[in-house]
Amino acid sequence: MLFDAQDRARIAAAIHAAEAQTSGEIVVIVSTRVRRYPATALTVAALAAFTLPLAAVLMGWQPGVLLADWGEQDVTSRIDHAVEGFVLVQLLLFLAVAALLHFTALARMLTPAGQRRDRVHADATAQFRARSLDATAGRTGILLYVDEPEHVAEVITDAGVFEKVAPEAWAETVTVLVDGIRAGRAADGLIAAIERAGAVLAHHLPPAADNPNELPDHLIEI
Repeated sequence: MLFDAQDRARIAAAIHAAEAQTSGEIVVIVSTRVRRYPATALTVAALAAFTLPLAAVLMGWQPGVLLADWGEQDVTSRIDHAVEGFVLVQLLLFLAVAALLHFTALARMLTPAGQRRDRVHADATAQFRARSLDATAGRTGILLYVDEPEHVAEVITDAGVFEKVAPEAWAETVTVLVDGIRAGRAADGLIAAIERAGAVLAHHLPPAADNPNELPDHLIEI
């Protein structure tokens, strides 16, 4: 998802216009960082290392053939070398599968969608705090967060907004945002979402007599 200077200017103007109608503070963050899923990679690698060599043995493979002089060993040595060969194959298989999943998109594909969404939500919550959206005077911060690699968008609000606006009220904001991105018009989708969020905030949180701009209006890309 790429934005040019004109897109960024339009988005900043939309945020400024929306905030003029409300005491709410809107921040827009777009993340393009590709996540790694090491837990998935390690789990699948361990499963492969445990099951595949065992299945091969059951099908007639002799792990001791990997070592030299297998035919000349006594029974005890053959058993020792068979165990060593089996463990060696397990180790190599574990490392190969773990590396393959970690450095490709396979780990992401094998990670449940719910777990991936939880990771996005955790990152969005961390950004909410890091960008001081929970430190405005009236606790009226609202974050529009888009994770491009995971194709997830969500709205996070501070306590002052949550008290007056039900979470369901943001469904249309997310819908217009996602529709714009799917249509290949990410900037237009963001602007439509900002306008929708501004309208919701204006209805529930009209601007105060003193309405300072406490948070930056520009698009934040990470």
